[in-house]
Amino acid sequence: MGSLSKSKVEGSSNLHKSWIFSGFSSTEHFDTDIGTEELAHLEIVSTIVHQLTRNLSMEEIENSGLGPYYIDHTVAVWPQSAAGIPVNSCEFQSKGDPITDLFEDLAAEQKARSTYDNILRVVKNTPEVADPIRFLRAREVVHFQRFGEALSTVQEELNSKNFYAYNPSFDKPAFCTCNDGCDNK
Repeated sequence: MGSLSKSKVEGSSNLHKSWIFSGFSSTEHFDTDIGTEELAHLEIVSTIVHQLTRNLSMEEIENSGLGPYYIDHTVAVWPQSAAGIPVNSCEFQSKGDPITDLFEDLAAEQKARSTYDNILRVVKNTPEVADPIRFLRAREVVHFQRFGEALSTVQEELNSKNFYAYNPSFDKPAFCTCNDGCDNK
């Protein structure tokens, strides 16, 4: 029923990752802002699903293939993938490494955008569904751009020779400490 749930939960995982960006100048709060907005997206999608299913007759439920879903959840919104796999904490992707996590965020935004594209292909003649989905899709594009900007900022602030060699949130680069006055880094 909630085909966007997996992508939305991945996006909302930004709320718990914001601490890893605390050492980078312009990235401190953007992740919590996007995470909060992603939760609002989930609420919008859930509302659309509720409005589309709340007055279904038993015959409509059975004919639409929602019978098994109805048995478990009646017509309540239950976050799951389009394949019927329930959302769980495995959807929250976080390594604690800013580079890794930003690429994960970029991927989550693209997955959500492509899911919205697929929904729009199905509901193109239903403006009360398509219009809010178009809005949400546009927000995913903006989020993707913000994560891209954050990735650039993080990469610029790291040692360009080592930013893939260590986790800047925890590891510090090694410096030469020889006694002959060497200042090699």
